[in-house]
Amino acid sequence: MDFPLQSSLKPSPMGRVSRREWLRMGGLGTLGLSLSSLLEARANAGVSVGANSFGRAKSCILIFMSGGPPQHETFDPKPDAPLEVRGTFGSLATSVPGIHFSETLPYTARQAHRMAVIRSMTTDINSHSTSGYYMLTGYQHSSKAENMPPDASDWPSIAAVVGALNPGKRSPMGSVILPEPVHNNPNILWPGQNGGLMGPAWHPHLLKCDPTQARLQIEGLSRPEQVSEVRLHERTDLLEQMNATFKRRIQSPGMVDFERMQQKAFELLHSERSKEAFQIDREPAGLRERYGRHKFGQSALLARRLVEAGVRLVQLNWPREDGDTTIGNPLWDTHSKNAERVRDVLCPQFDRTYATLLEDLHERGLLDETLVVAMGEFGRSPKINGAGGRDHWGQVFSVALAGAGIAGGQIIGSSDRIGGTPQSRPVRPPDLAATIFHLLGVNPGGEFVDPMGRPRMITDAGNALREIIGA
Repeated sequence: MDFPLQSSLKPSPMGRVSRREWLRMGGLGTLGLSLSSLLEARANAGVSVGANSFGRAKSCILIFMSGGPPQHETFDPKPDAPLEVRGTFGSLATSVPGIHFSETLPYTARQAHRMAVIRSMTTDINSHSTSGYYMLTGYQHSSKAENMPPDASDWPSIAAVVGALNPGKRSPMGSVILPEPVHNNPNILWPGQNGGLMGPAWHPHLLKCDPTQARLQIEGLSRPEQVSEVRLHERTDLLEQMNATFKRRIQSPGMVDFERMQQKAFELLHSERSKEAFQIDREPAGLRERYGRHKFGQSALLARRLVEAGVRLVQLNWPREDGDTTIGNPLWDTHSKNAERVRDVLCPQFDRTYATLLEDLHERGLLDETLVVAMGEFGRSPKINGAGGRDHWGQVFSVALAGAGIAGGQIIGSSDRIGGTPQSRPVRPPDLAATIFHLLGVNPGGEFVDPMGRPRMITDAGNALREIIGA
């Protein structure tokens, strides 16, 4: 298991790093100290726009609906469009007069007063993995091709940046991905899901699990039943002694990073707060039913427990169903029978779980300090194909945000009359990333230092949405 690295540098008063400081950092590298540990988050420096909302979110739950949810059957219905565009579903009035969602989202419609929906999101990329890379990192991949493998030069994901530059203080986990990583058929992992060019020390914690099971087991994290707590401590002490001997013989940036990650692993195993967060069986049966007894629903409940325990960002990936690697419509990738798949499987799960999550956070007094983002890598084509499905569509799609004190009951941007292109206020991934960073207290215009000692911009010229963060 890989663990994110916490910053050892404090923000400088002016938010800049002098030439002398750069030389000092380069010199430290020759002494065997990893430059990836010499981060300059500069979280508060230079933030003027939306200063009152900066850092207002103590945590974030990022729901990633991989496969590409159709905008027409979710947040951007087109009731006046021809049948081959609007599909078989009607629109539904929400809790906000004048705003309508698809009739597939009745529970979510009642939460519209808490939501800000972007209807003009665009990547202009129709490939799952590279459009997904753009959405998950805020940086565009060098290719628009499908099935690009992860690479050491990839940009760090939003989860990685938040976990490294502004980790929570109450949990050994800065950022978490659950219940599984995102991949294409047949099990081709996407790029842009980890620390990328910053190395393993920036990787979010990947918690592979199935929260529907009677006893929650976290792959690579759960203590084996035959190993007692005492024996675990003994093994920890022995390993520390071996490491001390080894360190006297060799010192390198990789060794320093490994030691830090190893320490985080033991902290996590021994952390009472983390152990309690994983005890999902303590939740009332009625609440678990409201979330839904399926993997997505119980993962959302686990995400809430993790942010409650102090995790800064939880990325909740839409889980695959059993046998999903071979069926024609994996996840939200509805190339055929879109209406049936949306009506019978996808929207019923998302609708009830998402609405319950917002209600649960609100009832616990957590919604005002928790940002909830629901998004996919792209949308679906405006015209229904011959198989009754919708195809990949990066030109325009919808993203929903709620919580963290943002102004709800609003629509940001619009698509054209058939939901095919942005009609107003196009929003690109760097802008969405900048908005998330701003609310979580990471300056979108700041920099960090890569392992080669080079300054890197946190966002690719992204501008946080004023409608979300305020003037």
